[in-house]
Amino acid sequence: MPDEEKDAEVVAAENPPAVTSKIKQYLPIIGLVIVGLALAAGVSLFVVTKFMGDIPNGGGYEEGFEPRYHDSGVFVKLGDPKEGMLVNVGGPRSGKYLKASIIVEYNPSKKSVVNEDTHSLQPDAEVKANDVATQFLRATTLEDFDADKQEEFKKQLKDALNAALGGGSVYDVYITSFLLQ
Repeated sequence: MPDEEKDAEVVAAENPPAVTSKIKQYLPIIGLVIVGLALAAGVSLFVVTKFMGDIPNGGGYEEGFEPRYHDSGVFVKLGDPKEGMLVNVGGPRSGKYLKASIIVEYNPSKKSVVNEDTHSLQPDAEVKANDVATQFLRATTLEDFDADKQEEFKKQLKDALNAALGGGSVYDVYITSFLLQ
């Protein structure tokens, strides 16, 4: 009996090529799966970096660049903190006055504009922003204050503030009250 067990072991040792032939049969399939996964990862990386990489590194913005997403900005009211802005509009003889509460969302990564410790405007940036807003409002014609033109009005004010404070300094402009008399 012990001789028969040895013969069975010898026969089993001689038959491993059947097992290795099955492994060799699956090697091309395994290789194709690995190559396919690597290709899919490469395409995904390309798509993400090429088409969705709109936010530049370091928080700097190119001229005319509008990011899709941004961190929450620092909100500051222009003019008097309680009253807002009060300016005469439509020329010196129009007799029209505008009282508006305009809130500007500033980019917190712009250290020359926003004080990182207090999350408020730097003193020189505050003076520039109020001056630009006052001059912009005074130079705007009465027709430009129509409700239909409000989005264009806000965009122009945002562009004027960005021009004075540096590109990408202002995320958005919000008007919370608007009284023209």
